[in-house]
Amino acid sequence: MLRKLRLEPSKLKILGFLNTRMGLSEDEKQNYLYLKKGYDGEVMFDSLTNKLQCECYILNDLLLTINNTFFQIDTLIIFQNKVNFFEVKNYEGDFFYEKEKLYTKSRFEIKDPILQVKRSESLLRQFFQSHGFHNIPIEGMVVFINPEFTLYQAPINEPIIFPTQLPRYLKKLDMTPSKLNGLHKKLADKLISLHIDESPHTTLPQYDYQQLQKGFTCKVCHSFLISVKGNKCVCDLCKHQEVVESAVLRSVGEFKLLFPDRKVTTNEIYEWCRVIGSKKRISRILGRNFKSVGAHKSTFYE
Repeated sequence: MLRKLRLEPSKLKILGFLNTRMGLSEDEKQNYLYLKKGYDGEVMFDSLTNKLQCECYILNDLLLTINNTFFQIDTLIIFQNKVNFFEVKNYEGDFFYEKEKLYTKSRFEIKDPILQVKRSESLLRQFFQSHGFHNIPIEGMVVFINPEFTLYQAPINEPIIFPTQLPRYLKKLDMTPSKLNGLHKKLADKLISLHIDESPHTTLPQYDYQQLQKGFTCKVCHSFLISVKGNKCVCDLCKHQEVVESAVLRSVGEFKLLFPDRKVTTNEIYEWCRVIGSKKRISRILGRNFKSVGAHKSTFYE
């Protein structure tokens, strides 16, 4: 079963790092929590679709463009006679429909995922046709994944799957006869090859190196209260332990994502980690895990 795995978006990772190291404004934090909740819901749905035993191709997190219009597909599954795609929503609490609009319980109108699905279905059909894949049936569905979600006055004939319906729906999907051929693989390969890694509309808060708090953060609770004891980093707050080398490599990944234009050097990572008392220890870890370029004081790692 060919799969395109879901990776945590770079924007979400960066927002998480910034929230820990400098704090976000209230609006930025709300945006971060909204994105994180959405991603968590998509991962929950992945855990269910991963159990499908029928012959199909599962492609997660596709960002595509047609006629200069970008559109995103949370999950797309290619079967023998149909392509199913899903817009996953991790909404929690009470919502209601009224006059074809979706509201929270406090009557705050939010973007209607049904309209999102209908828009994506039209764009996906155009995408298929423009790349020579004609007459492929497409079915889009909204999946409300959170078991704490309730929708009042729900429209009966719209493409919605509620949390209590998911097991039955996926069981039915899994029992659909499906035999894939070269055309299906060609379609899956085309979708993967034309996936866009980052949306051009991505915006991030302004930040620079000096304003960010330096030091190891706990992998679990994100606290800076870390002590190095032998070969372990120990969080003084939640008591989580992590091997020093693993913590350094995690911090290097964070550093590279936040500052792609800065070189990874022993001095830079020593200052970034702060807790490690020996530059030689940092240098040995970098040398074991990265390719060194240059010599002596000009050495950096990639």
